[in-house]
Amino acid sequence: MSRGKKLDLFIGAEIEDGWAKVESPRKSSISQEILEPQKHQLFFKKEKRRGKVVTLVGEFCLDESQNTALLKKIKKSLGCGGTSKEGWMEFQGDIKERLRELLVEEGFRFKPKH
Repeated sequence: MSRGKKLDLFIGAEIEDGWAKVESPRKSSISQEILEPQKHQLFFKKEKRRGKVVTLVGEFCLDESQNTALLKKIKKSLGCGGTSKEGWMEFQGDIKERLRELLVEEGFRFKPKH
């Protein structure tokens, strides 16, 4: 290869070659039913996002105003940031035990071994 010439490489497939985007239905559906705190069966998930730990708890079946009020109260008690997405509450940090105490005080239950 001489100096000054570019090497032309093409790797991959194009959509026009018969490839199609696969869209599968959602595995679980989000329940629109509003439940009392005693009827919830919550559990925790822990994820890493951009190197930071995020604690997820859910799935909540509350209306929007109750969900925002509960989220605001918990964030203030814990002194951390958080948000609510698709019935799950996400909190910054590994705060599983402190979060469990606050939610039990509010009347929520957890799945066994969570």
